[in-house]
Formats: sequence, C-alpha cells, structure tokens
Amino acid sequence: MQKENIILERSFEFALRIIELYKQMTEQKEFVLSKQVLRSGTSIGANVEEATAAYSKKDFAAKMSIASKEARETRYWLRLIDKSQIAQVDVAGYLDEIEHIVNILTAIVKTSQNQ
Repeated sequence: MQKENIILERSFEFALRIIELYKQMTEQKEFVLSKQVLRSGTSIGANVEEATAAYSKKDFAAKMSIASKEARETRYWLRLIDKSQIAQVDVAGYLDEIEHIVNILTAIVKTSQNQ
C-alpha cells in the first residue's frame, strides 16, 4: 500500500482549481495574467510528479526546487490579479493554499538538500 503523498495531492488539486480560475478570467476577457497563472499554477504539480521519479536525491531536490519556484511565481501572479482587480475574481482561497504549498515545498527542498 502506497503512503499518501500530501504535496503531490495538494499540488494536483491546486492545479484543478487554477484551471477553474483561468476559465473564470477568460470569460471576463482577461487573457494575459490568466495564462501566466495557469502556466505556473499547473507546473507546480508537474514538477512534483517528476520529482517522484527522480533518479537520485540530487535530482529529487532539483525538481522540488523548480516546483518551489513555480509556486512562488504563482503566488506573485495571484497577488497581482488580486491587487490590480483586472478581473472580478476572488483569489483569497488561492493565496491561502499557495502559501501552504510554498511552505511545504520549502521544507522538502531544505530537507532534501541537507541529506
């Protein structure tokens, strides 16, 4: 029986939510920031998924580091969407979740680099 991978599940669920946000924003004719947050927000989970198949601890740390950078970029786009009010969307829940994801990934990267 495989142990639950919290960051894998959270990043996947977050990507699904980001897709919904993208749909809301494009319905409001906002295509630039919506595309940016879609790319970075879905990339987090893709890099976490790649890390699960890493061929070494160093490769694992590198993939998780990329996921962490994508999460931070996503946080930036979400903050920009929120403060600019370029679209009428509520991103508070997204900002809360991305903070959790950034914290988890930061801990994973620090731990894996110290091994």
